[in-house]
Amino acid sequence: MDTIARNLAKYPLLVLDGAFGTELARRGFDTNDELWSAKALFEKPELVEAVHRDYYEAGADISTSASYQATVEGFEKKGFTREQAKELIVRSVRLVQRARDAFWQQKEKRIGRPQPLAAASVGPYGAYLADGSEYRGDYGASRAELADFHAERLAILVSAGPDILA
Repeated sequence: MDTIARNLAKYPLLVLDGAFGTELARRGFDTNDELWSAKALFEKPELVEAVHRDYYEAGADISTSASYQATVEGFEKKGFTREQAKELIVRSVRLVQRARDAFWQQKEKRIGRPQPLAAASVGPYGAYLADGSEYRGDYGASRAELADFHAERLAILVSAGPDILA
């Protein structure tokens, strides 16, 4: 049985975190960038972890990594090497895992709730394009091109060991 099904068998619902980029912006972080909230992975990783932690504190059972807009190609456009880009994508998962683990170490937080999950966010191709096309799905790319684009990022995210992909 998968993790979500196991949790739902014991608890009537699971609470997801909120809008990650919106929360970063509310805290003063400028997300006006092609990388949107993924920019915080290299500019303010401590803020990323704090937002995750606060979502768990607020009752979220699942918090989603800051990787919706994080792609190797997107980071390369910002001047990062391919290896640095991969490390930033892994960092997105590590930060949500650290926040989850720190939260769960507090025994009083465990009462009446499932162990929280760390989800790796896999944004659509249009998020990388940063032109609003993720809302339309009109990318002008073939199925094979989209599969190739996502394959490496999915492998990187999975290698970081998230509980689930989102």
